[in-house]
Amino acid sequence: MRTDKKTLIVFSGDLDRALAAFIIANGAAAMGDEVTMFFTFWGLNILRKAKKVKTQKDFLQRMFTWMMPRGPSRLGLSRMNFGGLGAMMMKKVMKQQHVMTLEELIASAQEQGVKMIACTMSMDVMGIKKEELLDGVDFAGVASYLGEADEANVNLFV
Repeated sequence: MRTDKKTLIVFSGDLDRALAAFIIANGAAAMGDEVTMFFTFWGLNILRKAKKVKTQKDFLQRMFTWMMPRGPSRLGLSRMNFGGLGAMMMKKVMKQQHVMTLEELIASAQEQGVKMIACTMSMDVMGIKKEELLDGVDFAGVASYLGEADEANVNLFV
């Protein structure tokens, strides 16, 4: 086990939880730690591109991706979302307090070399295609994450 390696499973697609995951990942990377984030199920929405990407999907896959938020700017809060009003208020307060946006935190994580892995099984289940996700994302199954986690001294589930 290495003391300079951290992993995070990002299961939630809620704005507040995504912010927490990326703040932790950026902090660990800034301290010189190797960081791996494994995005599964609703967490994949964080990595979706904001613009629609034309892909071949069956009816259920199209329905799934139509109902889910496309990208970090469209995520709602886990509590007190109020149809998106809560997320708007959160973003306004963050701006007033000079807190980085989720988009900025994602870019910072990429610049610092944080490894972001999209779970291929979850992608299949939810109808998300590789070309719909941000550039620089890796694709793998749970065995890949478990291999990373075996080497880490901190493993978080967000």
